[in-house]
Amino acid sequence: MTQGTARTPLIGVTGMWSNSVHGLRFDGLAAAIEVLRSIVRAGGEPVILFPGSETNPNERYDALDGVVVPGGADVDPTRYGAQADATTRVTDHPGQDEADLTVIRGCIERKIPLLLICRGMQLLNVDRGGSMTQHIPTSPINHVDSTHLVDVAPHSNLSRALHGQDPMVSSYHHQGVDRLGKDLVVVGRAEDHIVEALEIPGVPMIAIQWHPEDNAVSSPTDHALFQWVVNAARDHHAVKNERRPAHQEVSA
Repeated sequence: MTQGTARTPLIGVTGMWSNSVHGLRFDGLAAAIEVLRSIVRAGGEPVILFPGSETNPNERYDALDGVVVPGGADVDPTRYGAQADATTRVTDHPGQDEADLTVIRGCIERKIPLLLICRGMQLLNVDRGGSMTQHIPTSPINHVDSTHLVDVAPHSNLSRALHGQDPMVSSYHHQGVDRLGKDLVVVGRAEDHIVEALEIPGVPMIAIQWHPEDNAVSSPTDHALFQWVVNAARDHHAVKNERRPAHQEVSA
């Protein structure tokens, strides 16, 4: 594909290495279908990123226009100086946290648009020196398999993506932000003050604690988050192409 030719934005989705996947004899790589469908519905093309990849980082990021880091297992508590309690369930693959963080750091450095969902937001907070509460109270709000309102800060990426609305969200997390990481700004909270959204000023990123893929097919505010990352990815691709020499070809 040559410079200036429009194409569907390529959205990287970090895959979760799993010891057991239905239909496979051995371990496999998992990505939530509803995350992938939501990206497609918003006009993007999802590309699953393998956590064991040895691809040159510059080549990998050059091929991507945006990235989504979905929910999944808990972040290893040793990353924030704690021991796992009885409720914590870490990833099957010991290199998963570092692989996902490498993607997050690479995108922040290159200003590739990022949508971080649940575990993705928690990884961001821990990587920047923050910590997690390993099991949050179920009262006054139950954050596991429930819905609740989120109060969104105005003038944030999140507020702009949601056109100023405070969303009713699908919640499925038993951990929450404790100590806030460096340079992070809280842009969303639940009614019990649990942190629900984070951003870094000047970075094309939205990090949220809830699962917009659950209801994106019917909820405008959930769909809007995937639309935001796809639109931002399209803009990123256009700017990236403008910086290339006129004779250089860009692969699809």
